[in-house]
Amino acid sequence: MSDPSQPDQSEESAEEQHFEPIAGIEEAATGTVEQPDVTVASSGHLQPSKYLAVFVLVFGLAASLYVGSKVDVHWIEQRTTYNTYLNDDGQLAYTFKGSEALIEDIVPYAESPLRQEALSALEGKPELESQWVVETETENGVEVERYAMLEAKFHFGFWSLLPAVIAIALCLVTKEAMTALLSGVVVGAFMLGRFDITDAVLLPSLGSSSAAGIILLYLWLLGGLMGIWSRTGAAQAFAEFMTNHFVQGPRSAKFVSWLMGVIFFQGGTVSVVLVGTIVKPVADLEKVSHEELAYIVDSTASPIASVLAFNAWPIYVQAFIFVPGVAFLATEADRISFFFSSVPFSFYGILAVAGTLSLSLGVTRFAGPGIRKANERARTTGELDAPGALPMNAKELQVSRVPQGYKTHVLEFIVPIVLLIGTAIGTFVYLGSPQVNWAFGIALLVSVLVALVKGMRLGDVIEGIGDGLKGVVFGSVILVLAVTIGGISREIGAGTYMVDLLGDKIPYIALPVALQILTMIIAFSTGTSWGTYAIALPLALPLAWTVAQAHDLANPQLFMSVCFATVLNGSVYGDQCSPISDTTILSSMTTGCDLMDHVKTQIIPASYAAALAAILWTATVAIFA
Repeated sequence: MSDPSQPDQSEESAEEQHFEPIAGIEEAATGTVEQPDVTVASSGHLQPSKYLAVFVLVFGLAASLYVGSKVDVHWIEQRTTYNTYLNDDGQLAYTFKGSEALIEDIVPYAESPLRQEALSALEGKPELESQWVVETETENGVEVERYAMLEAKFHFGFWSLLPAVIAIALCLVTKEAMTALLSGVVVGAFMLGRFDITDAVLLPSLGSSSAAGIILLYLWLLGGLMGIWSRTGAAQAFAEFMTNHFVQGPRSAKFVSWLMGVIFFQGGTVSVVLVGTIVKPVADLEKVSHEELAYIVDSTASPIASVLAFNAWPIYVQAFIFVPGVAFLATEADRISFFFSSVPFSFYGILAVAGTLSLSLGVTRFAGPGIRKANERARTTGELDAPGALPMNAKELQVSRVPQGYKTHVLEFIVPIVLLIGTAIGTFVYLGSPQVNWAFGIALLVSVLVALVKGMRLGDVIEGIGDGLKGVVFGSVILVLAVTIGGISREIGAGTYMVDLLGDKIPYIALPVALQILTMIIAFSTGTSWGTYAIALPLALPLAWTVAQAHDLANPQLFMSVCFATVLNGSVYGDQCSPISDTTILSSMTTGCDLMDHVKTQIIPASYAAALAAILWTATVAIFA
């Protein structure tokens, strides 16, 4: 292996030296991204897929117009009960996500226009979107006031799943995520009567805090950091350093990737971005297929966070699991304790993390045919992507373009990474949530300053950052579209419909798996696990308690813990496998994997883990509850 700290001694007259692409691509970056035509091949064998995609799109648009004009909405009461208190000023308040919020304009529940009885008789749209209500209950002979937030949610019946179904179907048919997601957005907008897609849908979404965060972090900061590392050769130097000192082949490279995922157990986008950014140079140098790497990064993100739950999850989730009359869920501390007591029943999370460990150690029996094929392709041909794949980052980020005479050092990667990790962890400890924007901003600033101090021209630095922005802009656009379609799916009631469909007519032995399947579908359709918690938990826990009491179970708290774990884990599975999920897209982006290749290869081992988890939950309830 060549020493990246030494200038290129070849006879080429180019101003820059080019390292071999770490992704196994032999041609150097040219500043353009050539992508194969996936709709028409010379042999014509992809033509049926093109016609099928047109049919799906036309059907979706026609169905959306029909639903928007002919289908009546069903209004549903959604209740969220909070642990309230009187603050120092004597005002009624509650704590949500670490901040105090005041409760005002409270009405008796029986007078609220948002109660289910009033909504069922409603013609048209409710005048209010939300309202605080109070009910008086008797506990142990003492009257207790319960405060809850009522919201009016609606759905179009099974039609509420249409935007997600269209987007996912087009993703699978065309293997092209951008047009598929945009089609789903258009279908959902038409259902809501919003025909000005630009002004009524896309601009409001781009103006949201979620979209702004995506553009700032995943386009500017992440792209800039990856671009400057490509220009300084830092990522390549780190890969060679790890290979020379720690990694001895594809197996150990995958194990390091798995270990990093476990170490960064905060879950979600934080884990995916940190781990993917760090391990990709090493894994690419050791010829680990992008499908395998994306699966390891994705499957050690949210699943590990549901097992090692020393993160923001308990604080967020506890607000949704209050059940009136249940003593062990009475206070916030009780609910957080209940969360941790339910962790041993997070069978899917445990099995998902164990499955990626077995893959990292070379056991592919339970990885599915897609990952086995990718493993064999990378091992025998060195190709990290399948033929015809459309990687989520561009060739600008797949090569190191170090200016002539610039001496690369591995510390140019290690120091920014240490600062990045330290900032994320430090802000989590002291502020309660990791400030990822700060972390990536500091890492980018330090990388730029070091390059300038070492003598790199400002023009080369700017060009490197520009290459980085170009390299991730495609993935960032897909992320924004995913956020948009997820918001539309929630607005038209995809999750609300699934919850309403379940009802309460189910035997106790089947309830855990029913909740698992329900949340899997909701999260897969909306692309969010946290959003699924907000939709499903206010129904699931009261339902589980009612079922436990109706069947006079000997251990109702254990039954509640199992049901809670199924909601938590089912949501994680759906989010992890959904092609419109931010973590799925980011796993593909940071590892350079084709999005649909990642989805198709990951869903098989994830489904194995989900099926085994379902058996374990059912057996636990049957034996111990």
